[in-house]
Amino acid sequence: MSKRKSAKHKLDRRMGENIWGRPSSPVNRRSYGPGQHGQRRKGKMSDFGLQLRAKQKLKGYYGDVTEKQFKATYKKAAAMKGDTGQNLIGLLEQRLDMVVYRAKFAPTIFAARQVVSHGHIRVNGVKCNIASRKVLPGDVISLGPKAKEMALIIEAQSLPEREIPDYVATDGTDKVTFTRVPKLDEVPYPVTMEPNLVVEFYSR
Repeated sequence: MSKRKSAKHKLDRRMGENIWGRPSSPVNRRSYGPGQHGQRRKGKMSDFGLQLRAKQKLKGYYGDVTEKQFKATYKKAAAMKGDTGQNLIGLLEQRLDMVVYRAKFAPTIFAARQVVSHGHIRVNGVKCNIASRKVLPGDVISLGPKAKEMALIIEAQSLPEREIPDYVATDGTDKVTFTRVPKLDEVPYPVTMEPNLVVEFYSR
């Protein structure tokens, strides 16, 4: 787990933002980038640089999904009717690991992915260990028997720094229903996300 923790901290420092809103983020202490050149004054970023940064930040927020998975999600969003940026956010929020994270069944998105992959999550009563599974409106996500006693999950449910959003309806402490696909302004990001720049990046 130490490697994951290090990667998360590096991403925060590289972006210069506390992208998950965690109290332990190193950005809370040092806002400059990592490494010996981190405190150098940065010049104006190019359009490409801004687009790349927006993509890295969004991709990182959702658990640093692979480029292959992220690009495939973008292509699905582009093929759908409506605004591609909004569609992209909707598809990312429908990932099972993200719904588990939103439900506060795990303290971080990385832990949520681990909880899913270890078989502790049920979708409509059926065990599922695929973190990228698409959750549909009306699907019920619940904890398996062993998961209810896990210290990691009990700790996550008591975290004060984030709340369960409106589109994830709770039913007790071990079950939620994904009620609808959210719009960008409904998603509780601790920092500003710019999916329009991600669309521009892939549209080059």
